Amino acid sequence: MPFHLPGSVALLVSVLLSAPLAASAQALRQEISPAATRPTIDAPARFFTGRVRITPLFEPTREAPLTGGFVTFEPGARSAWHTHPTGQRLVIVAGTARTQAWGGPVIELQPGDVLWCAPGVKHWHGATPSAPMTHLALTGTVDGNNVTWLEQVSEAQYGASMAPADRY
Repeated sequence: MPFHLPGSVALLVSVLLSAPLAASAQALRQEISPAATRPTIDAPARFFTGRVRITPLFEPTREAPLTGGFVTFEPGARSAWHTHPTGQRLVIVAGTARTQAWGGPVIELQPGDVLWCAPGVKHWHGATPSAPMTHLALTGTVDGNNVTWLEQVSEAQYGASMAPADRY
């Protein structure tokens, strides 16, 4: 003999059984951020030399405390010296990048190269003198901060001799 629940009890059981499914669906949701909704801004001159444009991709969240963005440097443009509290990963997307850690040689990176700059390492990055460069920057945050800006990179530092390719 089949077992039937009264209508109100059946509804309650149905709601209780579907609650974990709703929570599970929420945990599996995706967020899409269309490219057209993200404005490109000029980077602040006090932190960069030359023309630099930033296209922020995402802000930090509780679950993923990092920022991401495309940064495009016109020829000769570069960041000021700076550090990151959790480090920074750069993926060269177009052009040739230049970078230098304090006390080290200037290094050039090509599209597809990935740079890891450890937490607290004083460094700069930018384009070569003759061509633009774009990189994807992924930077962690601590208490809402992802960078400490320092002094500008001098022309002598920017133009320093390159490290041989086999040194990195």
